[in-house]
Amino acid sequence: MDHVFLYGTLRHAGLLELVLGHMPPEARMQAAKLEGHAVSRARGHGFPLIHKREGAAAEGILLRDVDAAERARLDHYELGFGYHLQELEIAGEPVLVYFPEAGLWEAAEPWSLEQWSAQDWPHVQYSAAEIMGYIDHVAAHDLAWRFPMIAARAHSKYLASLETPPDTLRAARGATDVDVLEREVMHLGFFRTDAYKLQHRRHDGSMSGTLQREVFVAADAALVLPYDPASGRVMLVEQFRMGPLARGDKNPWVLEPIAGRIDAGETPEAAARRECLEETGLDIRSLVPAGGCYPSPGEVSTYFHLFVGLADLPDNAAGLGGLETEQEDIKSHVVSLTRAQELVESGEINIGPLVQLLQWLLLHKSALDARA
Repeated sequence: MDHVFLYGTLRHAGLLELVLGHMPPEARMQAAKLEGHAVSRARGHGFPLIHKREGAAAEGILLRDVDAAERARLDHYELGFGYHLQELEIAGEPVLVYFPEAGLWEAAEPWSLEQWSAQDWPHVQYSAAEIMGYIDHVAAHDLAWRFPMIAARAHSKYLASLETPPDTLRAARGATDVDVLEREVMHLGFFRTDAYKLQHRRHDGSMSGTLQREVFVAADAALVLPYDPASGRVMLVEQFRMGPLARGDKNPWVLEPIAGRIDAGETPEAAARRECLEETGLDIRSLVPAGGCYPSPGEVSTYFHLFVGLADLPDNAAGLGGLETEQEDIKSHVVSLTRAQELVESGEINIGPLVQLLQWLLLHKSALDARA
């Protein structure tokens, strides 16, 4: 059996239990220090890395007598993300330590478990659970390229946990009214599709029969309709979309609000501002929440956080944009609110969330104009 020195996020009891599948007894864990090393935040990220530093001592936990099953679970969580094992000594005793590959990341300031626990653990618990759910299905080295979407899906679960949905008309029901009998991951690429067998509470109070359903599991997104109160104009973006193409639409280029995925650790507001800059170069003065919606609740888990963004929209605000790294090809249009309504009526605007945002803007226009 091995002894493993845990210096970073795995010092968090909740994460260690998730990764190992159980909580080791206290007798197997002892506080320890690895001399000549320090633990720092990886620059540009929230996670820690360990590196040599003369005169320093990395604090951690020495997990003793790690058996083969525990070692496999630790390797699954660590080795696929640019770490490898080194054998060192603590107090003359051989220990294994997960080190980052040389040159992969740059060390920033000292990493804080307390800060990570407060800021990152609330959503990392969901990504860790998803990662460990793949231990018998996905090799560790195949996890890294999937991780951005794993983390985004986890963050969406966290955002959902913060919400208290109203139920003044619909039944006041919750997860206890759904009995999930079986869940299977049918596809796991950049996106994920799950197949369920379940029963749920019916409107007459009884339980349904067993239902088989599939769902496309994706991340939350932030959507923004830029609006200039001074000119009464809005900005729309145009781009090619796969959905209309797959349906057989004769013109798969659509008019949309600015939109993008909410990344792990990001607020919907921060994502909205980032997407405005990335897609159009537009710096929003202020964001006004305009509700939220599930675009296709029968088949997709995505939730849209909607905003109207107050901004200056001069004649030269429209143009081409998007990130080359994401192969985006986006054209922005600045039109009057009246023209936008005409496009809705003609069917040229055929994207539901944009219609919803335009209707919301019409209802609240007077208040927004007065506020500006």
